[in-house]
Amino acid sequence: MDEQAEAAKKAALLMMPYGLYVLGTVDGDSLGAATVNWVTQTSFKPPLVAIGVKRDSGAYAHLQANPVFALSFLESGQKDIAFGFFRPTKHEGDTLNGQPFEQHETGAPVIRAAPAWVEGRVVGEVAIGDHACIVGEVTNAGQNREAKLLTLEECGVKYGG
Repeated sequence: MDEQAEAAKKAALLMMPYGLYVLGTVDGDSLGAATVNWVTQTSFKPPLVAIGVKRDSGAYAHLQANPVFALSFLESGQKDIAFGFFRPTKHEGDTLNGQPFEQHETGAPVIRAAPAWVEGRVVGEVAIGDHACIVGEVTNAGQNREAKLLTLEECGVKYGG
């Protein structure tokens, strides 16, 4: 591929809109939480989501050991929460990286400040490249309020290309 085509490919991929979520994981007594942005619903029946997870991350290791997850949806204005989970998870009492959390059916942590969340179990995976595409069946959900989703664009960040 020539330089112009390579630049066009990168520019086109960077145009894709992305929301921001906190992926909660659990392996025994170890809780994990990481900001992710490659998330989409892929099926209505059963309700499935696809989540891009870095293969060298703690979240991915947890999903391999215990294939359950929670996704906390972040709302516009919650950039600080999103950025707080770009670093390793620190569990202190009832907080992860300083954010209060709760646990539901799967035991994976849900960020209390999130306007909505889903949780479920991993039912498939495509592990090609530096990220795995994790397919999860949504088995439980909650909504605290209606909200506009926090996006990478709002945060002034680009991830992709």
